[in-house]
Amino acid sequence: MLEIFVLGVLFGFAIIYARLNKFETISGMATLEDLTVAKAMAFAIGLGMIILPFEIGFMLATYHVKPFILGGVVLGGILFGIGMAILGYCPGTLAISAGEGSVDAIVGIIGGLFGGLVFTLVLPSIKGILGPNFGKVYLEKIIGGQVIIFYIVAVIVGIALMALAFYLNKLEGKKDKKWLYSGIMLGILNPIVFLEVVQNRPIGASTAFPYVADKIFGLTDNPYFLKIQKPGHWEVIFLAGAIVCAFVFALIKKEFAFKYIYPRWEKTKGNSKVKRLIYAFLGGFILIFGARMAGGCTSGHILSGGMQFAISSFVFAIFVFISLLVTGRLFYKK
Repeated sequence: MLEIFVLGVLFGFAIIYARLNKFETISGMATLEDLTVAKAMAFAIGLGMIILPFEIGFMLATYHVKPFILGGVVLGGILFGIGMAILGYCPGTLAISAGEGSVDAIVGIIGGLFGGLVFTLVLPSIKGILGPNFGKVYLEKIIGGQVIIFYIVAVIVGIALMALAFYLNKLEGKKDKKWLYSGIMLGILNPIVFLEVVQNRPIGASTAFPYVADKIFGLTDNPYFLKIQKPGHWEVIFLAGAIVCAFVFALIKKEFAFKYIYPRWEKTKGNSKVKRLIYAFLGGFILIFGARMAGGCTSGHILSGGMQFAISSFVFAIFVFISLLVTGRLFYKK
């Protein structure tokens, strides 16, 4: 447990360092006014694409690819993007921002818990729209075990993504390199977690929500809870480390404060705290419901899956990005 907690602390620090958890940063991504998240994620995935395949090749780690369940990945990605744009957080950054005192993040967590609870309840009746299930599909499997070719492709694509991150930074014209350092930390941390001598699993966050909600409401005697019990427990400890990290750093930097409204929200939605909290709850609900439909979130699907060249994660990322931008354009319209 201590090791998981420490890994969560490191994850929290990597996110906090470039302010990737802030509402302004993520909502700015939705309106294309801030590319910090895109830059850090692109660099982290690119770096992980180079490191992780060699770990697996040397039998130091194994694949943990999420199955390509078409309906769930597409519909879940759309909902996730909508929730992320409205809320201004993703599952992992929700916990971190809550640790810094963001009240809207705390309410978003409550909304996420109800989203996880409702997903558990309705899952038996919506299974028909989640399929078809194409199984665990990833690049090395597709090219039929041509290891050398796979390594070459992994290095080329990894470098291309890291170059894309620098190109986006050039477009923004910013000199701040904190996004780069956060990207490096995330690109190294995830492969470390993958190691069999460490945790033999990827980083993740969204499973913690239905796990906690189902425990609170006593919905533990069903197939879905039994499926998520182990990863959900792991993610709760992991996120606890991230929350503590955020809280301690906020105190050290004298930045801990109960916050409701942020400049971009006030500029387009006004300064009503009640309105912001209502939307935070709804955003959290939609975010986690979408994540559970897709089987993962920003960290568990896009970051971890991208490093493994998982088709399900690439498709999820595409629909999240499109949905995020469309919702951002409409929702934050002045």
